Amino acid sequence: MNNTSVEKIGCFNTILDPYNGITIEQSSLPNSKEEFEINLDYLIENTQDRRNVIWIYIDIKRSDFIPIATKKGFFFHSCDEKYVLVVKRLIKGAIIPTAANHTLGVGAVVINEANQLLVIKERVSNLGFKLPGGHIDNGEMISSAVVREVKEETGIDVEFDSIISLGHFYPHQFHKSNLYILCIANAKSSEINIEDTKEILEARWMDINEYLEDEKVLSYSKAVVISALEYKGFKLANHETLCHIKKDFELFFPMTNK
Repeated sequence: MNNTSVEKIGCFNTILDPYNGITIEQSSLPNSKEEFEINLDYLIENTQDRRNVIWIYIDIKRSDFIPIATKKGFFFHSCDEKYVLVVKRLIKGAIIPTAANHTLGVGAVVINEANQLLVIKERVSNLGFKLPGGHIDNGEMISSAVVREVKEETGIDVEFDSIISLGHFYPHQFHKSNLYILCIANAKSSEINIEDTKEILEARWMDINEYLEDEKVLSYSKAVVISALEYKGFKLANHETLCHIKKDFELFFPMTNK
């Protein structure tokens, strides 16, 4: 049996993972609580001597299955808008990977040919001008998130150039850490036209020296801009050695001095 094979146990199609655990997808759940409990007992009985853990994705429409699972020794691991992922150890000390413990954000340093910096002012903040940016959506690449966030907050079309700074902040939203990735992006347009008017109060091109001298601007933001002026950062280079990976990915490497 390989790492993606399916074994039918009761009503469940179980998928074997590389750590000798099995996963039950939402589509494999029965229609009633009674069926779920009977089949779950059968699943545990027939796997407890040969598997390490059981994972079950429980659809929000089947939330009445959750008390049954927890009664059988399952506990919460992670969730999304439409499911809860529960897990049960079948052997003591079985390794269970840590649930996602970071949120991801991206910001942009955009400087035009007139030596002006693209900045925004948020409605919810009384601080000075900031660099445009926001959350990276699920499944979204860093380079795509930069383009989208700048467009939404300023109306400016940009092209990703490089990563210039990585910040790690804790605690952040949802009692998680936050990784904030600051990028250099090149402007492809110039006219300000805010799309996200609910969050963004103002967007403008500001002289870089004026920005760096503004007492209301955070020292952190100033440091990022100075780094963008002095360094080339990490460029996007999807190295061919990983092209065998059948998933989306981005690789970034530092620019050489040559």
